[in-house]
Amino acid sequence: MAKANVEAIKKAKDGLDVWDDILRYAETGYETIDPDDMLRFRWYGIYEQIPKNGHFMMRVKIPGGNMTAAQLRAVAEVTRDYARDIADVTTRQNFQFHWLTVKDLPPVIEILNRAGLTTSGACGDITRNVCGSPIAGINPTELIDERPLVEAVTKYFLNNKEFSDLPRKYKICITGESNPSTQPEINDVGFYAVTRDVNGEKEVGFHVRVGGGLSTQPHLSQKLNVFVKPEQLVDVARGITEIFRDDGYRKNRNHTRLKFLVADWGAEKFREVLIQHLGWTPDPAVEWQEPSSADYPNYTGVHAQRQPGKFWICASIITGRVNATQLYKAADISDKYCDGSIRTTHNQNIIFPNIDEAKLPEVKEALREAGYEWEVSEFKRGGVSCTGTEFCNLALTETKGRLKEVVAYLESKLLWDEPIRIHITGCPNSCGQHYIGDVGLYGCKARLKDGTQVEAYDVCLGGRLGSDAKFVRAIGKKIPATLVKFALENALRKYKELKHTGETFGQFVDRYTNDELGEFLGLELIAQDDPT
Repeated sequence: MAKANVEAIKKAKDGLDVWDDILRYAETGYETIDPDDMLRFRWYGIYEQIPKNGHFMMRVKIPGGNMTAAQLRAVAEVTRDYARDIADVTTRQNFQFHWLTVKDLPPVIEILNRAGLTTSGACGDITRNVCGSPIAGINPTELIDERPLVEAVTKYFLNNKEFSDLPRKYKICITGESNPSTQPEINDVGFYAVTRDVNGEKEVGFHVRVGGGLSTQPHLSQKLNVFVKPEQLVDVARGITEIFRDDGYRKNRNHTRLKFLVADWGAEKFREVLIQHLGWTPDPAVEWQEPSSADYPNYTGVHAQRQPGKFWICASIITGRVNATQLYKAADISDKYCDGSIRTTHNQNIIFPNIDEAKLPEVKEALREAGYEWEVSEFKRGGVSCTGTEFCNLALTETKGRLKEVVAYLESKLLWDEPIRIHITGCPNSCGQHYIGDVGLYGCKARLKDGTQVEAYDVCLGGRLGSDAKFVRAIGKKIPATLVKFALENALRKYKELKHTGETFGQFVDRYTNDELGEFLGLELIAQDDPT
């Protein structure tokens, strides 16, 4: 379907109105689905997967990454009975299923709805899953527990037809942490907690960033000069969303995200228009020391909570892929040791919170038996992957298996004791967020000397978020996928050899030209005569 038709399709029938059609198609079969309704399926978190032969991907929203053991059992049930024993944790704290048929859609959604989960708004031109800190309420350094705000924003926009026809996908994050790990720099809207002095007392509020996003044209969000009180946050979210709905671009699907409007307007004009929508004026922002990339947390491992005697364990799940047995066992562990709660993270991992210190040995043993790891290498801790050609219609390369291969190779070759984030994406949409990785691998195709076309990657270096936020620089173009691990080994060895004391990998990359970094990768050893 031509992208130019999307706006007409949305105007003809709201995406949220396709539910009755889904029920009908479940009876009449895949071949009867109207192409326009196939697009509207996205409003219920449903996409066709590759190949387009009757199977679907479905995404279920987990606001703030917070869920109960009962909800996890519902995810496990769908995984076992409908999704060929595959579930993926995504970079927006969702769960994602594959291999569903159209007749499966109603019973799957019923299972999820009974557990208090929804797929509504998980995809489509609508407010997506509202992200939050995966350790909200248990974080010793948080300024405020943002979970009630995540819930309030989610409730406001869920199935709200005033905002179900936005120009494009729309992503909000909220964090009460002093380190905004929810990645406000790359969200359409990011709220992150700060404090100010009021008559000698500390008052917690939120700064706001707008206009971030990745895909083919990445933008870092811009700071609005506002200080938002917790009780004002939903209204500010409403006002910003109204601006996107009413003034956002709609003509060219590649130029419709909020980031393009913000880039054209600038933060000052955006604030002025926001005030008009609000009908009141927010206080100005306060001076605040933004955390650097080195301050951004990785939750993997065993950590003490703010509650005395309580701990969380964050299990590292390379690529986010889990099976039904693992999910059922995680739910059992959650019920027995974690007060029936469990969390998902932006790094595609799972957190088991509220564990009594005395029970840590038992929980660790139960996690090992279920196939979960938490004492892992830095390579595994920082690995993120999109879906890739296994299921995605847009992907050019396989990603999840490739990331596992690269990580295993680097683990076998290098002693590494500092954070390193390897993000891999199989297409220009950057669902694997390669732009912000220390190492970003961007899928493409290359032609070998013998004329054979193979999967390949652009090897990109130096991305990060925080006060020193930068997107990656593409250093090695069209490196055959089988050779990527060798190039990374070369570059990481050079970093260890030449880095300054206390220098992060990103800072190291900043000191060198693309040509010099290409030499570190060893590109002359793996270059192709005619990469296309």
